[in-house]
Amino acid sequence: MTQASAAQAVDPEISRYLEHLVVERRLAERTVAMYRDALGWLQAAAQAGSVALKDVQPHHVRRFSATLRERGLGPRSIAIALSAWRGLYKWWGRHGAVTANPVDGIRAPKAPKPLPKALAVDQAVALAAHKSEVGDPLLALRDRCMVELLYGCGLRVGELVGLDLQPRAGAAGWVDAADGTAHVLGKGAKRRSVPVGGPALEALAAWSAARAQLARTGETALFVSRRGTRLTASQVRSRLKTLALQAGLPTHVHPHMLRHSFASHLLQSSGDLRAVQELLGHAHIATTQVYTRLDFQHLAQVYDKAHPRAKAKPSP
Repeated sequence: MTQASAAQAVDPEISRYLEHLVVERRLAERTVAMYRDALGWLQAAAQAGSVALKDVQPHHVRRFSATLRERGLGPRSIAIALSAWRGLYKWWGRHGAVTANPVDGIRAPKAPKPLPKALAVDQAVALAAHKSEVGDPLLALRDRCMVELLYGCGLRVGELVGLDLQPRAGAAGWVDAADGTAHVLGKGAKRRSVPVGGPALEALAAWSAARAQLARTGETALFVSRRGTRLTASQVRSRLKTLALQAGLPTHVHPHMLRHSFASHLLQSSGDLRAVQELLGHAHIATTQVYTRLDFQHLAQVYDKAHPRAKAKPSP
């Protein structure tokens, strides 16, 4: 259904419902405009199907919804349309105009889950290798160590800020530099150990040597703020955003994007889904399988850009 078909003269009873939304419900102007379009589509569909609006049945609604999808509307737009239709019939029901709501129980098609966003390999490496010359050099050492652990180990931001300088009773996590392993407490209070690469160990050694200049006496956290107390997840997000801008990355970078990058790049290189599952600490392989879709998307983009037959037009 197009905007043109929705722009016909609006049924007077629909107009009264829209007035109710504005005056009594006080809905936002943009919301009312979307509902007006959606109800215009309903009116046009009912007319095309030779059915009165108040005689619409669930099978009509399903057909109208399918028509919207056929004409290019996405799941979110269809969900808004169904919400508008459902509200109209509910309002009519309160006034005795209909005996049942034909939209009840009808749902919009599920929107596909967005793929996790990952950095390109060269972007991730550039961020990890970036040495900030702006601000406190102590913080620069700390930030570089954080990036190396997020990208090099696939840690969640909560796991990162939970790391202690040394293992202790009740510690959420720590890094054993001697055997190159990070021990963390993940979701569901599940512990896992992940290997720590050479660059991350070097960054850890540099930060550990400087940490005492910031940390308060008795503070056990590996990563501390300017005030000497344990760094928070929001502070890590803020610092990472700043670092990405300084490194010239053309996108907003957040801690989970580095975890996605870790998983995607590792899967591209190894193809070992089970190993990636273990390193990420996923309870179910299905959670990890999203990275196979991400890997295929990357391959498809390479094909589209590079293969001589990718853009070949079909024969008439």
